Amino acid sequence: MQKKLTISLDEKIYYELCQVIGNRKIAQYIEELVKSHMIYRDLDTAYREMAADKSREAEALEWSEATVGETVTETW
Repeated sequence: MQKKLTISLDEKIYYELCQVIGNRKIAQYIEELVKSHMIYRDLDTAYREMAADKSREAEALEWSEATVGETVTETW
């Protein structure tokens, strides 16, 4: 279900959006921008929760230290 939202923009910004995005596509464009920020907020929360898991962090550190020697160094 969609909800209607009225926003105010500077006139210059509005006309630039109309030129770049298209007059009938501004709402969809703004929705995609907002949605991407909501996803990052959820990821940020998830990363904090993972970092708080001490046993998981210890296992990740052990794994990363074990793989350090597996990188290939090329000489030019």
